[in-house]
Amino acid sequence: MKDPNYFITGLKTKNEKVILEIYQKVFPNIKHFVLQNKGQQADAEDVFQKALLQIMTRVAVKSFEINSSFEAYLFVACKNLWRRELNKRKRLVTNDTFKEQGSEARELASSILEQERWEFFQEKLEEVSGNCKEILKRFFNKMPYKKIAEELDYNSESVVRQRVFKCKNKLTETIKKDVRFKELKEL
Repeated sequence: MKDPNYFITGLKTKNEKVILEIYQKVFPNIKHFVLQNKGQQADAEDVFQKALLQIMTRVAVKSFEINSSFEAYLFVACKNLWRRELNKRKRLVTNDTFKEQGSEARELASSILEQERWEFFQEKLEEVSGNCKEILKRFFNKMPYKKIAEELDYNSESVVRQRVFKCKNKLTETIKKDVRFKELKEL
């Protein structure tokens, strides 16, 4: 696994060899994810392009650090963009009206902000206790309380509900204490 900075530098300098390597390594997983989630090949290509553009824009504006592998970071960015696209499509169908899509720049800014908020949330989730982190990860992945109780060896679902409530409050406190919360909330 290569250092994430190798890929970031390659994107920043528009190094064709590095960009091709990113496509070869990551795109097949993105394509599989999009196809498994109501998408087409063209959707996967669009999402992948948008995610790369998002990363390149962020790098150009300010430096940022990837704490996981570049491949994992890019996959999460693509996953978030695809989910956002699915939600947008659902709203268009639900409202049964045509809505103006908005400018590309606004769309890019929104996706970057969404990614920054997601990264902030993940960072704060890592700061809560190990037990809370395990419970909340399962809860956020929509695991039933009964299964959480079994996996983490709790006596009952009601004990898990109480722990989830306390852990969510602790996570909320941790998030609100950080000065970046207000900045990300107001944007």
